[in-house]
Amino acid sequence: MKLPNSIVVILLIFALSSCKDKAPQKEESQKVDTTNQEKEGVQPFAAHIFSEFTNVRDFTMDGDETEAYFSLQSPGRELSVIMKIKKENDQWQDPEITSFSGRYTDLEPFLSPDNLKLYFVSNRPVLKDSTKTKDMDIWYVERSSKNDAWSKPKNIGAPINTDGDEFYPAVASNGNLYFTTIKKELESADDIFVSKWENNAYSEPQLLNGGVNTKGAEFNAYVAPDESYIIFGGWRRPDGIGAGDLYLSKNIDGQWTAAENLGADINSKQTDFCPFINNDILYFTSRRSNVTQKENGFTNAEELLSEINRYDNGASRIYLVKFVN
Repeated sequence: MKLPNSIVVILLIFALSSCKDKAPQKEESQKVDTTNQEKEGVQPFAAHIFSEFTNVRDFTMDGDETEAYFSLQSPGRELSVIMKIKKENDQWQDPEITSFSGRYTDLEPFLSPDNLKLYFVSNRPVLKDSTKTKDMDIWYVERSSKNDAWSKPKNIGAPINTDGDEFYPAVASNGNLYFTTIKKELESADDIFVSKWENNAYSEPQLLNGGVNTKGAEFNAYVAPDESYIIFGGWRRPDGIGAGDLYLSKNIDGQWTAAENLGADINSKQTDFCPFINNDILYFTSRRSNVTQKENGFTNAEELLSEINRYDNGASRIYLVKFVN
């Protein structure tokens, strides 16, 4: 049926007006990534990306804030892959699998301060001709510049890697490597060690002295490029707020001070872990949940699902907060 010209004109004007009304809303949603760093308190990071996943962790970013890496895991952690996101036109783009991940259990990426090495943990075979997976070792890839592709993965080798599990590498500007492992002879849970880079080789790993390690579990450390402080996860400590909290210890004349809980402004009643700092912003993984019951309950399915699927619903996701040491 052919409509009269007058009606067609009216419909066209209505359509253009509708598009105009919607445009600012779209523009506002695109600004989420660049404005949330200006808000006070803990905020979701790149919610339009990470809200799609129930299990992400281990965030690391380059100094220019143009590329970032994280671990994406299935809910049951049967799959664990290192992903990459790039920022274009001031917006974080969709995640992609990194060139070196996707086949084995890979997790816990950490970019070196010069952005030219990326350390991670994997169970991949050490021998090229083998298909037999190993325990968790520390590996790395490298590149000559940020414009170059990553190399093939390289096992960091002894004395850091052993026939046991090594986790969560973090490296300082001088090459000193901090990581988590369990030494049976210490009769404790996970501890944080450092292997110093001396004469182009790693030294025998040493347990961090001072106030970092306890008989409980310490893990997932971030070390400042100048080694002036360390932030790490502590599990169910007496001063804990949740199951796992973030703690800070300072390096004073080579001695690590008694670790202090970062407090309820950062830590939640659930697990907070995997810290990374870039340009005075603390990025970390959290399983925090603010899902609440309505006073009179739910009668609308859409409203219920909106509450269940909110960003801070207990899923493992990435957050950020301003951080001044």
